[in-house]
Amino acid sequence: MATEAVTATGLALMLEYWPAFFCWIIPMVGAVLMPVFNKLGNKFRDYMAVLFAGGAVISTLAMVPWLFSGHTPGDIQITEWISFAGHPLNFGVLVDPISILIVNVVAFISFFIVVYSTSYMHGDEHLTRFWFFFLYFLGSMLLLVVSNNLIQTLIGWEGVGICSYGLIGYYYRDAKERWLGGPEPTPMYPPSHCGMKAFVVTGIGDVFLLGAIFIIYNFAGTVNYVELIQTAPVWLADMAQYPGLIAITAILFLGGPIGKSAQFPLHEWLPEAMAGPTSVSALIHAATMVKAGVYLVARISPVFYIGSYLLNIGEARMFFIAIAIVGGFTTFLAASQALVSVELKKILAYSTVSQIGYMMLGLGLSGLSEEAYVAGLTAGIFHLMSHALFKASLFLGAGAVIHAIHSIYTFDMGGLKKYMPKTYWLMILATLSLAGVPPFSGFWSKDAVFISALVAGTPLAYVLLAVGGVSAALTMAYSLRYIWLTFLAPESEYVHDLEHHGHPPHEAPVTMWGSIAVLVVVMLGISLLGLGGQLSPGINPEIFIEHQIDHALHSIMPHEVELHVPHITLGLKARAWSLSAVLLGIGIFAGRTYYWGSGVDEWNMERTGFTKTVYDFLWNRWYMNKIYYLLFVDGVVLLGKGLHSTLEKYFFDNITPLVSDAFIKAGVSLHKNVEQDVIDKGLNEGVPDAAISLWDHMRKLQTGVLSYNLAYIGFILFVLILLFIFGLNGGI
Repeated sequence: MATEAVTATGLALMLEYWPAFFCWIIPMVGAVLMPVFNKLGNKFRDYMAVLFAGGAVISTLAMVPWLFSGHTPGDIQITEWISFAGHPLNFGVLVDPISILIVNVVAFISFFIVVYSTSYMHGDEHLTRFWFFFLYFLGSMLLLVVSNNLIQTLIGWEGVGICSYGLIGYYYRDAKERWLGGPEPTPMYPPSHCGMKAFVVTGIGDVFLLGAIFIIYNFAGTVNYVELIQTAPVWLADMAQYPGLIAITAILFLGGPIGKSAQFPLHEWLPEAMAGPTSVSALIHAATMVKAGVYLVARISPVFYIGSYLLNIGEARMFFIAIAIVGGFTTFLAASQALVSVELKKILAYSTVSQIGYMMLGLGLSGLSEEAYVAGLTAGIFHLMSHALFKASLFLGAGAVIHAIHSIYTFDMGGLKKYMPKTYWLMILATLSLAGVPPFSGFWSKDAVFISALVAGTPLAYVLLAVGGVSAALTMAYSLRYIWLTFLAPESEYVHDLEHHGHPPHEAPVTMWGSIAVLVVVMLGISLLGLGGQLSPGINPEIFIEHQIDHALHSIMPHEVELHVPHITLGLKARAWSLSAVLLGIGIFAGRTYYWGSGVDEWNMERTGFTKTVYDFLWNRWYMNKIYYLLFVDGVVLLGKGLHSTLEKYFFDNITPLVSDAFIKAGVSLHKNVEQDVIDKGLNEGVPDAAISLWDHMRKLQTGVLSYNLAYIGFILFVLILLFIFGLNGGI
């Protein structure tokens, strides 16, 4: 049923498959109604925000039975929406195992972020605006996931982008205490700047994506996902007649996901996204915006798999090679930057960039060999779901810490375990999952990526496995670092000052730590299922996701495509587990040596020689941010000033008087020669004089004698009759 458009009236279809529509309509309606609810009271408005987010959760949960039944609705086309050159585009939704899994992750985590926000954002005078952007963001993300075509997806995609601009730049009045970055002399950025940066950088990727969509439509005649996949053998073969075009299209298409998911080279917007409220950071970095790119890569990947292995078009494999390299490199790049950052949320932001890199790496590995396709897709989606839980928990925990001490810097923390024991233990559990410690969910999902590389078995796959392995060791190191600096290091002077002034750090309200606890409990449940699944595969979440992805692919792929579900032997698992164990050991050694309990004041320590060079390199974000600002911000401003001081000053400023004088002289000449001589004398005076002269001559013919007048009339009629006759006969 997934490959056939369901035929029935649009309204009947929407009611029959209501969860797929209500899941995104409900939060969007809630967003629009927020100003109305605000008139009825702040508490009522906040409760309604929770209610509408809960409506999205109920709708997505209502889709779960379709997942277990083995018969998902598939491509539900409601009505013809737009027609392009005779090719209709139908409005509808695509409800298959992949979309059902993702919408449940998005809605579930977003709901608890909303609950958390009722306390975290309590008392904010602009909370109505916050709820509007938050709920519309949620609705746009869910629309993006369930859309059955690229144009609809793009609407949700841009909705997410616009709302992220409003949420990241939420404190757009740019009060100094809301600035991000630093401390001096490191540059600091106001929230309005950070929001604009995210909007512009992700927009660059969106332009690339739009260009790819135009090219695909030109050859395929459709942008419907199912139709694109099923007709791929035809239109990809046509596209292959133009050497290089498929590779270009693949790179352009990946531009959108790379920008939205903050992957190299469009990754620099995400650390500055921390300027928004912490609940926004959790929303963007855990469940929604940054996962949109991962979802889109997974959704369109069957097209390029068909091109690579059914049609044997080498260019099509560029899609997988490019995203695998980008993901692998980004994983290492961001993990290295997290080692030196001193802003708690920014450490987690770098961690998010790195972990998204693992997801992209898994999706890229899926196309490096036929055998790795299902395994790689499974790894990417599994890590997406696992990461959403533990990273949302970590961001919300970081928000609780910042809420308690009113500082974003780790050197202002230390010793907070005794003040915030619940937050501490919840963050410890989530961190163990982030670091990939068995048997936590992060271990199973990250290990799935490593296994995908081993299944692919190509030289590139092994190189990327090594990069991912080093990044895993760095992950453990920076995880130990931020836990130590935040909770276990000696109390900072800042904390002592808070105590001295009667404002010691305090545990978060129950709505905040309770929301974190729910997410951690679910994460622990998945962790235990992963452990038990090694003995009883029927409860293994990885195998469950693999089965669902295999089912989704079989339902939409052309019949001639063969899919391989690899048999993962115990020996292969042992190799991956051994690698993980070694890397964890290295990470623990590094973290314990340089951070945890080392007794070194990391922030104030003196660095010289090679150590200082490496530290400065990482502290300055590999100098990429500076280079980007130099080229695309400062460079453009400098170019504008240069053009003003040269081209405008010496050319336009000098030529302007010349042009002005020339027009004045031309105007004077026209006034004299045309207006005065021709218009005034020729028309204004000449025409009346001619009329008067004609009247003077004609009146002499008026004798007043009736017979003469009748003769005139007769003569004129005779001439008119002759003209009429000759005109009918073609004589004139």
